[in-house]
Amino acid sequence: MVLQMTGIRKVFPGVVALDGVDFRLLPGEIHALMGENGAGKSTLIKVLTGVYDIDGGEIELAGERVRFTGPLQAQQAGISTVYQEVNLCPNLSVAENIFIGREPRRFGRIQWSEMRRRADKSLARLDLDIDVSAQLDSYSLAIQQMVAIARATDIGNTRVLILDEPTSSLDASEVEQLFAVMRRLKENGTAILFVSHFLDQVYEIADRMTVLRNGGLIGEYRTAELPQMQLVSKMIGKELEALEQIEEEVREAPRRDRTIIEAKGLGRTGSIAPFDLTIHAGEVVGLAGLLGSGRTELARLLFGADRPDSGDLAVDGQPVKFHSPRDAMTRGIAFSSENRRTEGIIGELTVRENIILALQAARGWTRPIPRRRQDELVDRYVQALQIRPADPERLVRDLSGGNQQKVLLARWLITEPRLLIIDEPTRGIDVGAKAEIQRLVAQLADGGMAVLFVSAELEEVLRLSHKIEVLRDRRLVEELENGDDVDADRIMHTIASGATP
Repeated sequence: MVLQMTGIRKVFPGVVALDGVDFRLLPGEIHALMGENGAGKSTLIKVLTGVYDIDGGEIELAGERVRFTGPLQAQQAGISTVYQEVNLCPNLSVAENIFIGREPRRFGRIQWSEMRRRADKSLARLDLDIDVSAQLDSYSLAIQQMVAIARATDIGNTRVLILDEPTSSLDASEVEQLFAVMRRLKENGTAILFVSHFLDQVYEIADRMTVLRNGGLIGEYRTAELPQMQLVSKMIGKELEALEQIEEEVREAPRRDRTIIEAKGLGRTGSIAPFDLTIHAGEVVGLAGLLGSGRTELARLLFGADRPDSGDLAVDGQPVKFHSPRDAMTRGIAFSSENRRTEGIIGELTVRENIILALQAARGWTRPIPRRRQDELVDRYVQALQIRPADPERLVRDLSGGNQQKVLLARWLITEPRLLIIDEPTRGIDVGAKAEIQRLVAQLADGGMAVLFVSAELEEVLRLSHKIEVLRDRRLVEELENGDDVDADRIMHTIASGATP
């Protein structure tokens, strides 16, 4: 037994985050930690790595009782962690990020060539060939995630590797690269704690799983012996039929008698090729495509986050030119970014402060929203979106990933937009929270709001969309009217070939 956690209890003001949880890791195994957002997974990891002190229970590493005072101490003991959100320094080079704090030195001076050589070797284990002297933020989120994994696995004494949603920014080929690395580490005796909301990935890679719900332990199971539907039932406490019901709710197409936004030949050199797109009131338009296909770039042009260098844009039939996102906001357009950490939530602010941010920006900072009005609006959306814990004065950084995503949605919904652009709103969140957000999208469209829905999950795009825009190599290659003749295979064929079968 490499790790044994027994009777772990962690209490925050007004919330019991963990209540008597047991968890164990064996050498040379991949063990999935499962549960909805808010179930206690992140708290258990932070307790293990010394981010939080425990209020009860014991932790043993290789048979010795331990209680770490911080992640560095845990790392020195052989526990390395890669978190869901890339936690590196974008202004430093790839090599510097891999070796930050443990740079190879001679006579007190950093040996740059040696560091780059070792960084190349570390990335080669992930089958990744990039320029390690380049600045990290010159690479995509997917590459940055792989660099974070390389940093964690480069430490020689790693006994336990914790991967918290490591595949959330990776495409299928990169996931396979990561899984190959995980299998090699497993063969060498490393114990891997794997957190993912992609059930197919869990069943492909994990040997065992531990399920948490509402801060309590539901059980430990061998993956091969627990069917997926039983796992979902244990995670949420009931059989999941919500996703199938949502598909029926959005199947009927809107009347399309009122155009919200129309793009003709809109494009930006090096970002997205010129495209035509029309979105009507009450319509959910899905963007489908592989990582790097141009989905986010298209969305940013419509919101004014990037400026086009070709084409025209019209809102309500009137030509417009957006010089900034604020111009789009004044026209009733909202955009929830896929990168909730750097472009979304502000961790040092409360849930309330994060939710009112966009509305306050639209009003102007010289006209502050009265506190009573803030409380009324925030309470309404905390309840409507079931944000947990339901404490508006809690720092948003203390919330689970799914609840942070709900805070972002609340921020934009409070502005009452006519077009809501949401980029990967369900990435890295559990099936229960995913169902809630998908149902919310269906309800918004039913109420007349136009929605541009961006997701890497084809089944999700199919479930929610009235029509689907397929992108390939930063080009919009096909528009498909959703119906019984449109499925994931047809979309994948279009992505692969650039044309419908």
